[in-house]
Amino acid sequence: MSRLRLLCTALLFAASGQAFADAASHAAQAERFLELTRADKLAAPVYAQVQQMFAQRFAEAQAPADKKALLESYQAKANTALNRAIGWDKLQPDMVKLYTTTFTEAELKELMAFYESPVGRKVLEKMPMLAGQSVQISQARLQSAVPEVNKLLEQMSVELGGTPVQP
Repeated sequence: MSRLRLLCTALLFAASGQAFADAASHAAQAERFLELTRADKLAAPVYAQVQQMFAQRFAEAQAPADKKALLESYQAKANTALNRAIGWDKLQPDMVKLYTTTFTEAELKELMAFYESPVGRKVLEKMPMLAGQSVQISQARLQSAVPEVNKLLEQMSVELGGTPVQP
């Protein structure tokens, strides 16, 4: 009986070692994919927006030019706070987990092959601009529906017996 237990233990140990190796390889592929797609730069717009918020507040306060060092100090402090929350070293483990649970190792390899191709590199290069313009197009189209949606909300409020709410 002890031989059987020893054999089972040895098999489980060997299997767990292979599973760990497979998981490590899968994670390495996800890390490589994230590097290839420049995922570490995804938070850059947030940093820029926060910097702009501080600069705008500085301008609204009509601060004198000799207080520019104060603005820069607060912008640096804001960057530090953002780094603690969304710095790549904080996001990477969760991003790796997200990609390893979403894509198999083979799928990640296929995605990398695509993004390493000329058209894949073009997608990576153009996607931020395309995403931004897509949002602008959608928002512009949405504006035409806002008056009708607001009117419908007002009508529903009336039918529910309430007073119309002005949007």
